[in-house]
Amino acid sequence: MRKVMKIGGGLILGGALALSAVSGIASAAENLPKTKVNVVGTWANLSIYKQREKPFWTKTIPADSNGAVTADIKAFTEMGLKGGEVFRLMKTGVIDFGSTVLGYVAGDDPENEAVDLAGFSADIDVARKVVDAYKPVLADLYEKKYGIKLLAVFPFHAQVMYCNGKISGLSDLKGKKVRTFSKSLSEFVDAVGGTGVNIPFGEVVPAMQKGVVDCAITGALSGNLAKWSEVTTDLYALPVGWSMVMHGVNLKSWNKLDPAVQKFLSKEISTWENSVWAEADKETKVGLSCNTGGPCDGGNPATLNLVPVSAVDKAKLRDIMENVIVPKWANRCGGACVAKWNDTVGKVVGMTAKVN
Repeated sequence: MRKVMKIGGGLILGGALALSAVSGIASAAENLPKTKVNVVGTWANLSIYKQREKPFWTKTIPADSNGAVTADIKAFTEMGLKGGEVFRLMKTGVIDFGSTVLGYVAGDDPENEAVDLAGFSADIDVARKVVDAYKPVLADLYEKKYGIKLLAVFPFHAQVMYCNGKISGLSDLKGKKVRTFSKSLSEFVDAVGGTGVNIPFGEVVPAMQKGVVDCAITGALSGNLAKWSEVTTDLYALPVGWSMVMHGVNLKSWNKLDPAVQKFLSKEISTWENSVWAEADKETKVGLSCNTGGPCDGGNPATLNLVPVSAVDKAKLRDIMENVIVPKWANRCGGACVAKWNDTVGKVVGMTAKVN
């Protein structure tokens, strides 16, 4: 109904053509067979699930299909799962539709890291270009190797550094233990003299309290909503990633759906994917502001010290990317993988990967 109303609002300008379009959409929705799907989303306590994933599946999809298509959705945290398990369970068909952070499944396949190597995309526009360039490669990989149909790739928001103790930049990470969640992030931390420690998101607060780690990397707003500001003092806003999420469906489950439902869901998910990208940049700004004493609409007010990003650190990050992150990833991924990356992502960011 929501789409019909939107187009109906354009009748003043569109006349009979708009009326025809409305009728066509309503008819298409009415002709959809009754279908119910099961979906596994991301973290139950974070904004991307509460404000995007859950409302999309429980409100938007039923409304736009005139009630023909409905969904049950649960966050993987509500199911007692870890992020990487979602991908593997989609492969086996235990999960139909699901989402997980690509960095969590980098160990399953290095190509999962290709769009979000540490420090790779300095802003949201570059991040989107990188994803759009490599998305067809991932779609082909998932379908042929894992029996998963890729439906969307989207970011949380800029991944930044929370630290318990004063820091002034990357040089102060030397000797520190830093929570990471992907191979390339650990390699980045190692390159600046720290030690990367892979800790699940939900275990970071107690790890910080016990001194298991000195700093931790996550989204500017994600960390705020998880109350990391209560166990840290400083926030370094240098984006070292975007925590890209893949959303897909087991291919056999997808093929069992009516073609009309497939077409409907593909279009709806594509529109939704674009909206998530649009919100990612806003959430980065909200997270930084909430964490550092600024206006806070949608987060937890906190007063962390905001560490300014220096030109020296930006140059250092680029050097680490070119001489450490990309070469190490290329060796993990292999020649065929690297060739595809050079022809897509490499052209976007102006780099050429080589296998040694």
